[in-house]
Amino acid sequence: METPLIVGISGGSGSGKTTFVRMLQEQYGCESLLVVKIDNYYRDLSHIIPEERMHANFDHPDSLDLDLLFEHLSDLKNGKTVECPTYDFATHTRTDQKLTLSPCKAIAVDGILSLHDKRMRNLYDLSVFVDVADDLRFIRRLNRDITERGRTIESVMEQFLDSVKPMHDKYVDPQRFKADIIVNWTKKNLKAVKILAAAMRA
Repeated sequence: METPLIVGISGGSGSGKTTFVRMLQEQYGCESLLVVKIDNYYRDLSHIIPEERMHANFDHPDSLDLDLLFEHLSDLKNGKTVECPTYDFATHTRTDQKLTLSPCKAIAVDGILSLHDKRMRNLYDLSVFVDVADDLRFIRRLNRDITERGRTIESVMEQFLDSVKPMHDKYVDPQRFKADIIVNWTKKNLKAVKILAAAMRA
């Protein structure tokens, strides 16, 4: 197999990265594009009591095991299969299940801090920042966390103000200046997805 083409896709929480990546898969070919979700690499907090886990800063780079992620991406690029951890957002702990990820023609790395680590940026053949205004991102995050992660409105609002927004301004938003492409995703931008898919095939 040829060395996989790796694309890093970043953007703020609630920006629509997952939808963007899903549409990219559809345009590029689902069987040809492996998606690696950075969310699976959150550090396990099972050693902390549940009440304290809720107050952890999940938007700081230290909340992620970026060393393991870099190791896995390097292995995938070198044609090796890896066992990816999985994360339970309701309990903020890693599960016992592993995801077997095998090398593919192309790999998309999806996460708010996918462009933060210089080591990973050096692995990427292309980098993308999905750009959406703060108010729209908050609405999307609120809906997601309540419906998919069992959160309350109050807890989502508190977390957004205490850590999500400050960390976005400090760590996430500056990644736009490290991206090769910035995509406006206020609405689904199919034209941008098609252009990126074509560039990846070139």
